[in-house]
Amino acid sequence: MPGAYHFRMSTPEPPARTWPSRAGLKVAGLFAAMIAVAVVVLTAFSQAAPGGSPGEAVAARTTSTPARALAPSVAARRASPPITVVGIGDSVTTGTNCDCETFVGLYATGLASERGLKTSSVNLGAAGWTSSQLLTALTRPGAFRDQVSKADVLLVTIGANDLVGLESSQPGGCPTTCYGPLVDSVGQNVAQIVAAAKATQPGHPPTILVTDYWNVFQDGDVGTSENGQAFQSWSDILTRAESARVCSAAQRAGATCVSLYAPFKGNGSKNPTALLAADGDHPNATGHQLIASTLLAGTPALIP
Repeated sequence: MPGAYHFRMSTPEPPARTWPSRAGLKVAGLFAAMIAVAVVVLTAFSQAAPGGSPGEAVAARTTSTPARALAPSVAARRASPPITVVGIGDSVTTGTNCDCETFVGLYATGLASERGLKTSSVNLGAAGWTSSQLLTALTRPGAFRDQVSKADVLLVTIGANDLVGLESSQPGGCPTTCYGPLVDSVGQNVAQIVAAAKATQPGHPPTILVTDYWNVFQDGDVGTSENGQAFQSWSDILTRAESARVCSAAQRAGATCVSLYAPFKGNGSKNPTALLAADGDHPNATGHQLIASTLLAGTPALIP
């Protein structure tokens, strides 16, 4: 056993058949007695009470690495408090026109599976919200802000409704100088939204993932049928402009930008109809699953 003293006694060779003298017997007896006394002393010394005994010192040198120095096991991670995923944004977040589980819940489930964690999710999306409305809700004391303050991972999808007023515009009548100020305003609000979300818990800021859109208006077969190809081409330009502004603002504010454009539309030539609800505007169940998987792929390796 580690920490114990072991005495190995070698087997003596058989003595020669000689008859020792009486004096030799006395000397031998005295020598044997001395050995016995030494063995008793050493035994007592090795069994001394704790507090600096040699046996204890050896044991201390041979103990295994303390548990706190080892990497946490999967069981330990599962025993830790759940990671709270909170989704904020507009009707895409709420799952409008899709009788399905939204990407917020799907993401939380996927995160638990991929990272070996326990997760919970809260969906605070509000259909019709603009970036200004979301920012106001985040900076005003109340239940909404309180719930965001509990997030370990915050998912943000906002900005399409800021551009609703442009839907009635003719494509040729609203160039960059027309929509540029609105796009810039969305970017500024997104940066402030990220900052406000962090301010709700300064000692434990959440991991924040901000998405863009595949189209700020209708898309796919429905969009083309109702608005015409020229409008669809213009809305694509507008969408790309807002996406670039939102992503740059989010990244500068310390969030991660997760683009949904390529997953839905590739390089712009892919028809996203199969991922959209019947209104051609919101994602269907398959679309929500795609958003969740895209967010998972974009999640930093380290989260709170």
